Amino acid sequence: MFLILLWIPAFVSVPALSQAPPPPPQNIHVDKWLLMWAPASQESNITYTVEYQSFDPGKWKGVPTCIREAITSCNVAVSKAESVNGCVMLRVRAERDGLSSIPVQACSRHGHSCSPEVSLTVRPQSMTVYLSRNHSLVQEHASQVKYRVYYGKAGELLTKSLDAASSVSIPKLEEGQRYCAKVQFLYHNKPFGLESCTQCEVIPGSKPEPVQPVVIGTVVFAIFLVLFIVMAYALICHRGKIKDCLQPVCQMPHFLMECHPDSQNLSSPTEERCDILSREVGLEFQQTSSSTSAPPTSNHPDLRFGSPFIAPQCHVSSHSEDNVTSAKTM
Repeated sequence: MFLILLWIPAFVSVPALSQAPPPPPQNIHVDKWLLMWAPASQESNITYTVEYQSFDPGKWKGVPTCIREAITSCNVAVSKAESVNGCVMLRVRAERDGLSSIPVQACSRHGHSCSPEVSLTVRPQSMTVYLSRNHSLVQEHASQVKYRVYYGKAGELLTKSLDAASSVSIPKLEEGQRYCAKVQFLYHNKPFGLESCTQCEVIPGSKPEPVQPVVIGTVVFAIFLVLFIVMAYALICHRGKIKDCLQPVCQMPHFLMECHPDSQNLSSPTEERCDILSREVGLEFQQTSSSTSAPPTSNHPDLRFGSPFIAPQCHVSSHSEDNVTSAKTM
């Protein structure tokens, strides 16, 4: 009896496990109207259904060749006939024993005639979503076509969105965090065509701005200007002091001092000659006066023949006297 009670929960729990819906497909994308996906489970009894939606929101139709099929790709070109401008939205859901998973919409990875061409660039605290305006759909319906940009942190649902007519920059993002974005066309303000596949980038940190060359040039010019003003002031107002500082000291060479130890007492040649002549004239005058015994015409000792003769008043140096004495001795 006890064993029977233990078996009952086991049999009851089996139907509960079998009624769980299968996991949804992954990595759903379109490449030239070929829809591809990856199964989330390796169970063999799971099938997949592909649906499309044209311009009428909420009305999804199954692609006839891809309903409850055990496949991982589907040609959806047949859906173009029932769409506006050949553009549709696509989604895939997994099924098992009458239970369906959550449908997952497809995206365009490499660009599509019904999907925007998107690229991302990041800067500190911002991310820019670049949107090409050369798209055929934009050129044909320029005034009616816009973009809806979905964005958010990686790993989270992209619930935030904004509408724009061209490229848009998203500010106030956290540095070092990974942000993702995807874009879809809006035709008459309604979602239209395939979404672009999600792209993600890391927001970089702020870096110190390099010193601009203009600032460096200004500083160098200011330094040279100050130096020029200081040098001009010194040359104009202190020219005499600068000249005295730069003038070399005048000093007699040592070899000349050794050859003439009494060079400081030497007189000029003219002065020496004057001394010798005055000495000789004075001696001759004395000799002549004593021999003739002529009465002097004046009390002055240097008077001769009644006319005054004044001996040159020259300074007789000791060196000159020695020369005269030596001459007479000879």
